[in-house]
Amino acid sequence: MEVSERFEQLIAFLGSQLPAPVEQQTSDDGAIIFIGGAPAEVVVQLDESNVIVFEYSGAWETDGFVVKPRRVGLVKWRRLSETAVMNAVSTLIKGAREMRLARYRSCSCCGEKNAPELLFSDDVCHRCADEQRDIVH
Repeated sequence: MEVSERFEQLIAFLGSQLPAPVEQQTSDDGAIIFIGGAPAEVVVQLDESNVIVFEYSGAWETDGFVVKPRRVGLVKWRRLSETAVMNAVSTLIKGAREMRLARYRSCSCCGEKNAPELLFSDDVCHRCADEQRDIVH
């Protein structure tokens, strides 16, 4: 199988393995970046020889939210068989997603689980914080 054909298969495979919805973009260096989930859970970078899987992460800074993904693993896809690559990448995606979801916290007011960056404070979601601000005593 030609390299370009394997690359196209990897693109399709990644799109099918990531949590929906999947956003796809091309970076300045030509790598394809996939972001899966809403809110985002997993980031995968595919280039001419590597598949790098990240847990989605970020931090609030003065200029707003800055994405800072945590690297989970790298697979040299040209060096392995198709089956080995797909098994390894699938396992890394599953692990990254589990790590991300383990960081979700429940709102102390409504009980809904939220991604850490979507909480107003350590234990209150934005919706509940907004409702509490609207209450006139």
